[in-house]
Amino acid sequence: MNLFARAGLISTLCGLFLSPATAQVNGHSFSGSYLAANSAITSNDFQAAAGYLTRALARSPGNQALMNALIYNQISLGQVDAAVPVAKLLRQANPENRTATLVVAVKMMKDGTALDATLGQEDDNVFNLLLAWSEIAEGNISDALTRFDVTATIPGFRNFALGQKALALALVGDYQSADDILSGRTNGTLAATRRSVITQVQILSQLDRPAAALELLDRVFPNSGNPEIAELRRLLTAGAPVAFDRVGSATDGQAEVLFELASFLNSDNDANSTVLYARLAEYLRPNFTTANLMVASALGDLQQYDLATKAYQSILPTDPAYFEAEIGRSDALLDKGDPDGAINVLRALAKTQSDNPSVYSALGDMYRSESRFEEAAEAYDKAIALLGEPAGFQWVVYYSRGISLERAGRWADAERDFRFALELRPDHPAVLNYLGYSYVEKGENLDEALAMIQTAVAARPNDGYITDSLGWVYYRLGRYQEAVEAMEIAVGLTPLDPIINDHLGDVYWAVGRQREAMFQWRRAMSFDPEEKDLERIRRKLDVGLDAVLKEEGADPLPMLNGG
Repeated sequence: MNLFARAGLISTLCGLFLSPATAQVNGHSFSGSYLAANSAITSNDFQAAAGYLTRALARSPGNQALMNALIYNQISLGQVDAAVPVAKLLRQANPENRTATLVVAVKMMKDGTALDATLGQEDDNVFNLLLAWSEIAEGNISDALTRFDVTATIPGFRNFALGQKALALALVGDYQSADDILSGRTNGTLAATRRSVITQVQILSQLDRPAAALELLDRVFPNSGNPEIAELRRLLTAGAPVAFDRVGSATDGQAEVLFELASFLNSDNDANSTVLYARLAEYLRPNFTTANLMVASALGDLQQYDLATKAYQSILPTDPAYFEAEIGRSDALLDKGDPDGAINVLRALAKTQSDNPSVYSALGDMYRSESRFEEAAEAYDKAIALLGEPAGFQWVVYYSRGISLERAGRWADAERDFRFALELRPDHPAVLNYLGYSYVEKGENLDEALAMIQTAVAARPNDGYITDSLGWVYYRLGRYQEAVEAMEIAVGLTPLDPIINDHLGDVYWAVGRQREAMFQWRRAMSFDPEEKDLERIRRKLDVGLDAVLKEEGADPLPMLNGG
């Protein structure tokens, strides 16, 4: 088994480090610490878990599972140095322990000590990449390149190993060979990532090929407003050199290996292991911005919002990623339940980046999530004013402003934005659905609304909300049997939505299936609808849909088929 291939094993050990029976044998105090630690681990409370595990380990100092779990929680807190003594003890007891081996190796790398090939196992492919970088540090370039090449032959490691080889070649000044790898000339096409493209742009600049670097940027990142991409484009256009700063040392390269592993695990939705390896990467390379952002994002996924906020705040205002970090911090505060704090972060960001439309767009999104629709529309106004000549990719800003205007009761302005969003992005299903559904609710342009929603359903047949819109327009057009068919599909696609279940109840009533209608209304009530919808559903259950429509001054339904 590869040392790093199934990093999720570590977090699994943390949750199952000791059986309840064993806990009871070791005494009441130990049992209490064990149970508290297990509870903290389950909720990803790393601070509490580390404390309880330390207490439990004091009662049972030779317990390897406790040590393994403590190491994991300490690293997740960013306390790598605190984990090292425990890892050394664990490795003495069990030299094959993968967690302990990893931490001991990382400490050696941090101290600039060459890794011993016997430290890991022969099939530890990622460990072999770390060894290759250690060879670079020792000046054994040929041996290092051989290790990269051998690892590249292992299934699943080709891109990983060749990418690392390109970085190593660039670090020692062989930019041409590095570009040959990244461009695919030497070993065939490699899967490109944002970071690999930026690396190649830097290398092309070092080769005095700014035009090729610009062409690559424009091809991969057209119309990008990302500050880092914009700065690269500015430098290249001005003819200024772009420094190669992806790695500045062999230790940076080893941090890259751990970061790439964290990226893989992150794409596999393994947030616990992502935090582990990204923490180790930032330990090896302080101010490793990309790793800092990954740590923060994964901590947010684990609902550790205070730790996530702290990690985002480690990104300095002078860093090109500061904007991304502040957006992440705002989202973490919102998820924590602090919308005012989230909005204040974006307001402050708007003061320092007043010419960045993305800031105002993010602020608009935040206001809209809090139902502050007038303020959202004002924020989108500022974003649009900064965008310049509208481009196709900007449709979402007009769509978002349209939603805010519609919810604020400014229908004419909203309709204009929806129509313009469709000019920028014809037939986008989200815009077609929102505009079409709005027409249905207002009883306007029903034939056009039907055509819009049918187009949206064809594009997204598995979207329950869009299929609900189709059923609702059929209902408003009096095509009740078609409405039933569409609504039943919508409920099947999105079974827990109160509005869709409420709508199905209405169309059942319209075709005379009153008992089924009342069942659906009761079902809708169980899914926590908004208060105004809840009161209407209750009223329908009391007096029926016909009476409610009469009370609302709406047109009555045609003659029903009977109960």
